Amino acid sequence: MAKDLGITSRSENYSEWYNELVKRADLAENSVVRGCMVVKPNGYAIWELMRDALDGMFKATGHVNAAFPMLIPKSFFEKEAEHVEGFAKECAIVTHHRLTTGPDGKGLVPDPDAELEEPLVIRPTSETIIWHSFKNWIQSWRDLPILINQWANVMRWELRPRLFLRTAEFFWQEGHTAHATYDEAEEEALKILEIYRRFSEEWMAVPVLTGVKSDGEKFAGADHTYTIEAMTQDGRAIQAGTSHHLGQNFAKAFDVRYQSPEGKEELVWATSWGVSTRLIGTMIMVHSDDRGLVCPPRLAPHQVVIVPIAKGDDRDRVNAAADRMAETLRETLWNGAPIRVKVDYRDNLSPGFKFNDWELKGACVRIELGPRDLDAEQAVVARRDMGDKSPVGFSLLSDAVTSALSGMHDNLFERALRFREQNTRRVDSWEEFKEAFEGDGGGGFVLAHWDGTQETEDRIKAETKATIRCILRTPLDPADEQPGQCVVSGRPSARRVVFAKAY
Repeated sequence: MAKDLGITSRSENYSEWYNELVKRADLAENSVVRGCMVVKPNGYAIWELMRDALDGMFKATGHVNAAFPMLIPKSFFEKEAEHVEGFAKECAIVTHHRLTTGPDGKGLVPDPDAELEEPLVIRPTSETIIWHSFKNWIQSWRDLPILINQWANVMRWELRPRLFLRTAEFFWQEGHTAHATYDEAEEEALKILEIYRRFSEEWMAVPVLTGVKSDGEKFAGADHTYTIEAMTQDGRAIQAGTSHHLGQNFAKAFDVRYQSPEGKEELVWATSWGVSTRLIGTMIMVHSDDRGLVCPPRLAPHQVVIVPIAKGDDRDRVNAAADRMAETLRETLWNGAPIRVKVDYRDNLSPGFKFNDWELKGACVRIELGPRDLDAEQAVVARRDMGDKSPVGFSLLSDAVTSALSGMHDNLFERALRFREQNTRRVDSWEEFKEAFEGDGGGGFVLAHWDGTQETEDRIKAETKATIRCILRTPLDPADEQPGQCVVSGRPSARRVVFAKAY
């Protein structure tokens, strides 16, 4: 067990370590409703920071927010065959609008006189309900493009839930756009992919691979799907965000057409894209350690925690000095925003407990301040990712903290990138491939040749549990784009693709 914290270590049981950390760090807990979660203030604060950052990035590229119903007529899903097939097993259905007393006079049952004329699906994704609206909004080429984003919760009936990674209900954003041409929709899908990459690397400090999904892994109803893929510390992949070029599939399903400048009736082209609270799970699995949550500074609810250490007559003056220090730091900008600071006044807990508690909860920088520090006009500063601490003079404290936050972000990113590089390999035979994914471990990223067939993709998944994570847009090595032979079938392969076991 991790020392003094009661958390299972990563090496002992990675899955249990994750589950325990999420709860012990006060991020989330399981709801009484199976598969759902209660996101606690510490966890929701992270989601708010993610949401606000992404919202600003979307708006900077011309997108606007809107809201659509969470109840969708079942017939809408039936209009796009591939879409309904992809989501049918995950849908929750509303069939009645009223309850009544049961036949034995006890309990409540659906009122048979209140059955809906048409069942309503609780939103698993919003393409169908939004394209119903788009039909009313689009008449002419002058109405295009439409660039809509929605912040919402969705419901997908998850059989194997895990907090943040897979839950029946979760928070996300979903973008839905309409365009006059294929190329405009493609430009949009790639623009969002780049926003997701930037957010992952610049805010989450998580390096990602970007590429296109195989047909077997793409979004149900898409022409093609772009993805960002991260590697967790147990060597598995996690799909952190997707951007879909939907072609004209939904325009055909809902008969959404526009009049071109030449006066012709044309079908609209579409995209959709989204990230969710799964990003929090991704961040935890990439960075955190046996002492608890490691939160990248730009997404940390508490970037700095000041711990006054004093008793008796010294308490008031040390607390007052901590207050002044906090105000100074809150007036200091880092990455264009005021530093988020908390002073821990709790006097019923030992300093050691507080230090461990804030390490567990992911505070980036801890400042210790006692009577002797105050007399010497200095404080002791500790950085969460390094574990060491050193005295810093009051006059240098703001610079020291901003430097620590920048250094922590860079260190987390470089550490994760180094881990990914150390756990990425190329194999050229089926024996090597199977060996890479033997046992319960993740296996890392494996670049191998694939013949492009669904048959081979299905066999690989059945025998190794590895899936094609993406076909890279930018190769890790130019040689990866050279043709070769499929590791399974021996048939010609255009290039290597990325395989991994995934969450």
